[in-house]
Amino acid sequence: MAFAMKRVYDAPEASDGYRVLVDRLWPRGVSKERAELDDWAKDVAPSPELRTEWHHSGDPDRFDEFAARYRDELDANPATEPLLAAGRAHDRVTLLYGARDQQVNHATVLLDWLAAHGAAVE
Repeated sequence: MAFAMKRVYDAPEASDGYRVLVDRLWPRGVSKERAELDDWAKDVAPSPELRTEWHHSGDPDRFDEFAARYRDELDANPATEPLLAAGRAHDRVTLLYGARDQQVNHATVLLDWLAAHGAAVE
């Protein structure tokens, strides 16, 4: 099993394997057909409170604080188990996210969290 990530706005590819949207809100301008999702794991996204606080701050210098709080949420979140199970069931799972910044976003934190919990990441 291996997890990877990419923007939901990028074209789907056969190499994506099992495609999972990990945003709580549906991305603007993307139809369900275009997204070609296998699953929408919105419950593994940051809580509405944390997401709102992070988006309103707009300060990339606070990313470490956001990431620590999000990891705490993931540690207590039972919705992570189905995602880990998807990783065990498929050769490749691609986490899809809508954020513009490819480095400073919740999907990077989730990918690191999965790696810390025994999942292979690319």
